Amino acid sequence: MTLITQEAVQTAQESAVVGVQAAARIMAAVRGGTTTLPVLDGDGPFELRRLRSRGTEARVCVVGAMSAPLGGDRLRIEATVQQGAVLHVTSAAATLALRGLTQEHATYDVHLTVAEHAELHWLPKPLICAAGSNLRQTWTVDLAPTARLMLREEQMLGRTGEPPGHVATRLTVRRDGHVLLEQQAEYGPGVPGWDGPAVLADHRATGQVLVVDPAFENSPLEPRLHGGTPQDGYAALTPLAGPAALVTAVAPDGLRLRRLLDTAQSTRSRHRPMQEGL
Repeated sequence: MTLITQEAVQTAQESAVVGVQAAARIMAAVRGGTTTLPVLDGDGPFELRRLRSRGTEARVCVVGAMSAPLGGDRLRIEATVQQGAVLHVTSAAATLALRGLTQEHATYDVHLTVAEHAELHWLPKPLICAAGSNLRQTWTVDLAPTARLMLREEQMLGRTGEPPGHVATRLTVRRDGHVLLEQQAEYGPGVPGWDGPAVLADHRATGQVLVVDPAFENSPLEPRLHGGTPQDGYAALTPLAGPAALVTAVAPDGLRLRRLLDTAQSTRSRHRPMQEGL
């Protein structure tokens, strides 16, 4: 006779819960001297909307059609910018990672490909990791040698007045097949030292802006600091080999994080065109 415990029943129930599996695809291409969107397709929580274009630039807004990501969800979004095209992608609201019906983590994979003389601005609203959530997010970016990229990400660890969820992120950027940037970060319950002085300390918001531009090969940016107090947070602009520049920031909350990143982006440089910042 086999005894089935309540914990075993609960585990079986949780394993039977299947999270949402959804994908979205965006493709930008040049037609008649302007950027068009021959592929714009999303399912599940992804609703993709065309926005009014600006000049030769195509613009897309990602709208969350349902609560996601939840525990067990498997989400993926791909964007391909073909030769000479210019694409701007944003989102309608913050992405909220929540506890699901299963203890299984959620995954959110972003794959970006930018061809020769093409340009991509990937500027979504923040990711909020609510209490009890468990998310693994990956960014994989492949750039041609003459491609340009601006990528911005912001993470809020918990909503106001609640403890943070758990989030692990990995960013891999390749240019002409060679690794330009490879980084990993993990925050939240169960991660040793994530809220210690060497990582986030008392801050609960973190983010970065990555700019890749061939113009930096001849005129790299200078290192620069922004903020500088515990109340305002801290940000640093770091030139990278590649050519690229990275702004990283930590702040007590999302509002002050956005101010820091906006200040870094709005610092004019002598370079064309996309770093209205940096």
